[in-house]
Parts: sequence; C-alpha cells; structure tokens
Amino acid sequence: MTLLTYQVLKTVAEQGSFRKAADILGLTPSAISHAISSMESELGFSLLNRSKSGVTLTNYGEHLLPYVNAVLNSDESLLQAVAEFNGLKRGKVKVGCFSSVCTNWMPHIMNSFKTQYPDITIELFQGTYDDVVYWIKNGVVDLGFLSVSSAGDIFIEPLYKDRLLCVVPKGTKKCEPKEYMTIEELRNHQFVTQRECTDADIQNFLKENSLNVQSNYHVVDDLSTIAMVANGFGICLMPELVMKDIPYEVDCYQIQPDAYRIIGIATLNPEFMAPAVRTMYNHILSQYKQL
Repeated sequence: MTLLTYQVLKTVAEQGSFRKAADILGLTPSAISHAISSMESELGFSLLNRSKSGVTLTNYGEHLLPYVNAVLNSDESLLQAVAEFNGLKRGKVKVGCFSSVCTNWMPHIMNSFKTQYPDITIELFQGTYDDVVYWIKNGVVDLGFLSVSSAGDIFIEPLYKDRLLCVVPKGTKKCEPKEYMTIEELRNHQFVTQRECTDADIQNFLKENSLNVQSNYHVVDDLSTIAMVANGFGICLMPELVMKDIPYEVDCYQIQPDAYRIIGIATLNPEFMAPAVRTMYNHILSQYKQL
C-alpha cells in the first residue's frame, strides 16, 4: 500500500463517492475503484459498503481510518519539517471548533495567521464538542477548541473564562429587582435546552445546582435556542461569547453564584506537532492566552 492509496481511502470516506473523490484527487473513478479494491485484496477484508446511494465505511474501515489518518499526518509532518529546514514556513493545519469560537475568534485567527504565514493553509471544521473530540482522537484535525470539561483525556491549554448568562424573553419581569438571576429564580422557569454534546458545561451547571430541568425543546445550535427564547418558549443559559451581536430581542442576566465555561485549545500530543501545527498553536496562545 502507498500513501496515495491511503489518501484515496480517506477522500472516499469523506466524500461518500468514488466520483467526487476522483475529482478532488485528479484521478478517474475507475482508478479510485481499483485502488480501493487492491487495498481490500491486500488486507483481506472489505473497507467500504457500496450501494446506489454512495459508499460508506464498513466496521473494519471505520477502525482502520484513524491509522490511515495518522500515516498521512506523519507524512505531512515530514514534508513540513523538511520545508522548515530549508527556511520555509509551509504546510497545512486542520482546526476543529464549535460555533461561538468559529464566529467570534476564527476569522481573526485566520486573517492574522495568514498575514504572517501566507504559505500555510488552514482547513476549518465546525461542529459540536463531541465532533471536535472525535476529530482530534481520529486524526481528522490537528488542533481543536473545546471547553475544559468536554476535553476528557485530551490535553487542553486553557485560554478564556467565558461567563454563563441567563437569557430571557425581552421585558420578562423578575421576581426580584436585581441585575442577576439566582438559582431559586431559575427553578420557576421553563427551559429551552440544547443537547449535551453541544452545551456540556451548562448541563453540568444544572446538575450541580439540582436544577431538574424539564424541557420540550431539544435543539443543537445556539441561534435556534435563543430564537425559541425570544419567542417566549422559555429561558436558557448561554455563554457570554455566544451572545455577541445576537439578532434576537432578549435580555441577559448574570447568574448567582457565578458560572463559567473554560475554553481551551486541545491537541492529541502536545509534545509532537508538525512545524506548521506548532506555529498555529503558538499563534493562538499568543492571541488569546492573555484573556
């Protein structure tokens, strides 16, 4: 098996199509099919399920893909190291992040980084906490933004303390004339909640304070949650970073006792990074560690 064979499998798995993979790699669909068949023959088991709707990884293929990604990432690291020895800063960095970092931080990070290192390509992946954890562990991304509580056993460097706020419909009358919400006040409201993979820190806060929230609304993205609140379907808890430039009519209150999520930059092996990845990692630290 060759690096090209590994790249073919990775691309087919990502695209779910021989034709799309062929277009990306500059090969013919028959060449893609032949490469996969040869790999399956050499391994002794099938890697892909083939159907009229496309192709998907078999169970064997899913277990093999992280190792294929590791080989391809090692090759990229080697190429970057050689370029660095020759005095060049080039390569590719793949970054995973959740929505509020994607909208508030990544445009600035990418613009400032490209100004200093125009020959390093940035590939961005946006998803939930669970998505980013999966991408890091399986070699899909080199670096990922996570909350500290969602990182598990992945190394994470804390960057930013993001206050949790209580978001209510505009003009909602409070029980007490204070500029914050108490735990007892929260108990009196219907909640709009997100899935745990999206807001693990908020779910932890609710459990720690014995807030047994009953909600009929289970959404994924931040804007959908806030839109439901703005239209009177309940209240929600939301990180302050999310609430920047929100287009909906809502009021925000701090919570007593104070609650936060800690945002950090995570990587599978901080001691072994490709040169371009290390450059991006240090750039992010210099931009946000002071926060």
